[in-house]
Amino acid sequence: MSYRSLEDCVQDLERHGQLVRVTEEVDPHLEMAEIQRRVYLHRGPALLFLNVKGSRFRCVSNLFGTMDRARFIFRDTLEAVSKMIELRMDPANAFRKPLRYLTTPLTAMRTLPRRVRRGPVWQRQCRIEDLPAILSWPRDGGPFITLPQVYTEHPDFPGWRMSNLGMYRVQLSGNNYRLNEQVGLHYQIHRSIGVHHAAALRRNEPLKVSIFVGGSPAMCLAAVMPLPEGMSELMFAGMLGGRRFRCIRTTDGFTLAAEADFCITGYVDPGTTLPEGPFGDHLGYYSLRHEFPFIRVKNVYHRPRAIWPFTVVGRPPQEDTTFGELIHEITGPVIPKVIAGLKAVHAVDAAGVHPLLLAIGSERYVPFEDRKPQEILTIANAILGQGQLSLAKYLLIAAGEDDPGLGVHDVAMFLRHVLERADWTRDLHFQTRTTMDTLDYSGFKVNEGSKLVIAAAGKPLRRLDPIKPTARLPDGFSNLEVVIPGVLAVGAPPCVSRQEGRKVAEEFCASVAGQTWLSGYPLIVLCDDSLFTGRTLDNFLWVTFTRSDPAQDVYGIDAFMEDKHWGCRGPLVIDARIKPHHAPPLEADPEVTKRVDALGAIGRSLHGLI
Repeated sequence: MSYRSLEDCVQDLERHGQLVRVTEEVDPHLEMAEIQRRVYLHRGPALLFLNVKGSRFRCVSNLFGTMDRARFIFRDTLEAVSKMIELRMDPANAFRKPLRYLTTPLTAMRTLPRRVRRGPVWQRQCRIEDLPAILSWPRDGGPFITLPQVYTEHPDFPGWRMSNLGMYRVQLSGNNYRLNEQVGLHYQIHRSIGVHHAAALRRNEPLKVSIFVGGSPAMCLAAVMPLPEGMSELMFAGMLGGRRFRCIRTTDGFTLAAEADFCITGYVDPGTTLPEGPFGDHLGYYSLRHEFPFIRVKNVYHRPRAIWPFTVVGRPPQEDTTFGELIHEITGPVIPKVIAGLKAVHAVDAAGVHPLLLAIGSERYVPFEDRKPQEILTIANAILGQGQLSLAKYLLIAAGEDDPGLGVHDVAMFLRHVLERADWTRDLHFQTRTTMDTLDYSGFKVNEGSKLVIAAAGKPLRRLDPIKPTARLPDGFSNLEVVIPGVLAVGAPPCVSRQEGRKVAEEFCASVAGQTWLSGYPLIVLCDDSLFTGRTLDNFLWVTFTRSDPAQDVYGIDAFMEDKHWGCRGPLVIDARIKPHHAPPLEADPEVTKRVDALGAIGRSLHGLI
């Protein structure tokens, strides 16, 4: 379906029974976010809020709340886009399978942006204070745009060809921002906007920024899509949206998305920063307040009857989970063409996406009798050099030849496969003091941390025990819980400092060393609440991989160092307790929860949905 506007999409969803109108007045301060989270978890419809307290604009959320709805929105273009990406990665496919790519020239015609002199977004203006001030979590530093499309151009190469469209965090007010004059801009250092900003700083000139909100749903996906080198997000949006991206060039040199619902324009001045955050983020914790660039606002444009789209970010799964699944669906088949020998890769959503990556590679050159990780280590290094995959903190990679039926999406099965085969004296490979995801606070500095590759190849080395053992635990440790066979969660004393944390973990390893039950449990996780951690696999994944930094928090029973290689002869132990330097986890306001409960009463708009 080729939507000219967000309004077109909303009406189409409503006609097909996939959207509900919320007629009651709803407060953008925490209430709308609470509603969105609960409707999403119930796999509910998209929501159109008609009466937003303090704003004259309507709001829509949960557009991408299910994969079925996302596929429905892009039902006429998804297959064509997949074919175009296949050709981009390997143009020879056009000669091998000409019939498959017969219609791709028509798709290609939609990729080139089209400049127009006027458009709906240019018909109205307002101020920042007129926009819906949606606050998602109690400790957030202010209202944020949660589905922004931030557009910049390379100062050395103006124009759309070297432009970047990304979904970077935008704080509308709060902290030290002057209302209506300044908005915060948070981007991670590895993003393309960072290249543009660096060029502007080198030239000692302001960087022009346009923030699009709304418009074709294709623009949202384009802003988060990891595209091949040389492919513009605007081109991708044209392909996915089924029509060329229309843009306006204003007299003061800004680019506007002609069919967006809103567009904020402004400048990032050289060398200027202000505190941004906190913000409830996709790891399930707050990203804290830090100095970031800000935009000096020039104009705020909007179309008539504009709709403000929003989502909520938090502990997975949330609506952005669908983005990840959709991206994998489009790009998954071409990943093995990017990295030789790579068969499959999966960023685990339940672990916060970036903290845990699972991969299957080829180990082709060693007979099965003697197989050990060799080729898959080369593949692992290649994975950690690829775009957003480079943000992985723990990378578990297995040789596909050991089990042709192994997949990366059955996380429990994959973990069992690796834990049966991994040799802790050989198969642990650390990278220390390296760059990390800006949003991950398990290290001691922003953007700094470590990585651990765990590689597994060959015959099983051990049997994983599914039964809770009878174990002698040191004082302060309790409540052994079996997460999956071979994995134990152990309740540990609260961590009060880095030094004390290291001492407690090392004392645990020394105290249990030599006990006979250890052989069936190659992985032990120390945590604050073992009952919570062991209750579900998702809880275990979230606690273990978001609350630990490999170099600081991985220990081992009977550990050793040999030729600068660290390993252990007994189980691997991960200290996944909350540390004093960690960001606080996200928790909803109970009073807001009660107010939202009332909206689900009989006769109310959300009855049966929350």
